[in-house]
Amino acid sequence: MAFDFSRLFIIFAPMEQVRAKKALGQHFLTDLNIAQKICNSLSGGGTDNPDKVLEVGCGMGVLTQYLLRREDIVTYGVDIDTESIAYLHAHYPDFTPRLREGDFLKMDLAEYFPEGVKVIGNFPYNISSQIFFKIIEHRNLVPECVGMIQKEVAERIAEKEGSKTYGILSVLLQAWYDIDYLFTVSEKVFNPPPKVKSAVIRLRRNATTSLDCDEQLFVKVVKASFGQRRKMLRNSLRSAFGDFHGAEHPFFTKRAEQLSVADFVELTKWVAENR
Repeated sequence: MAFDFSRLFIIFAPMEQVRAKKALGQHFLTDLNIAQKICNSLSGGGTDNPDKVLEVGCGMGVLTQYLLRREDIVTYGVDIDTESIAYLHAHYPDFTPRLREGDFLKMDLAEYFPEGVKVIGNFPYNISSQIFFKIIEHRNLVPECVGMIQKEVAERIAEKEGSKTYGILSVLLQAWYDIDYLFTVSEKVFNPPPKVKSAVIRLRRNATTSLDCDEQLFVKVVKASFGQRRKMLRNSLRSAFGDFHGAEHPFFTKRAEQLSVADFVELTKWVAENR
């Protein structure tokens, strides 16, 4: 689906509300204080040079309304739900030229935001990990991201090595971003309420411009290491890369959750030399 922000829109008659759709993982935030807090968690570029911000999943504009009030950002939006788009057209007509109906996961960020864009949103649970993988892919275009996601996933992303919740997404995101777990959100402030608590996290691009290893192999090593996370790395990596001609690495007696990002970089270099 093409994303043309210059396209003109038809303003629909006002709608009372948008029906939450289970297939889209929709849980609409109803607490305005939480929406304001999420908005305030994102940095801006100043009134003379406002940053471009893309809200993913605008819903009924609970967060959008606060973003639009800020003079240090210019807010764009994308939502896959036709009903939400119609609601936003009706209630936020000045926003509609910067609002698109479509799938964020298929959106070409480089084409529409060649100078970069910050990302924010109440992310649907069912695609939150995919959103973060897309951000990793476009890390040189996305300097910051503030997202509300399932609490369990937020904790996993923010955890350091040594934790049992530390995993693939933890390593891959922390390689490129500094992660802040900002606050927990009760399930009672959504309509419909989810079965679990949510949390807001913030990603800010770190100083790393490149990893000191083959970056594609790094991803493969991380995924292979956690593929059998209860086993020692010797077994996990040999299943993916072979027996390394009998060579051994000191990390082979550890489990994946014990390795830091720097450790995985070192391990990737070793794999490259020995596979």
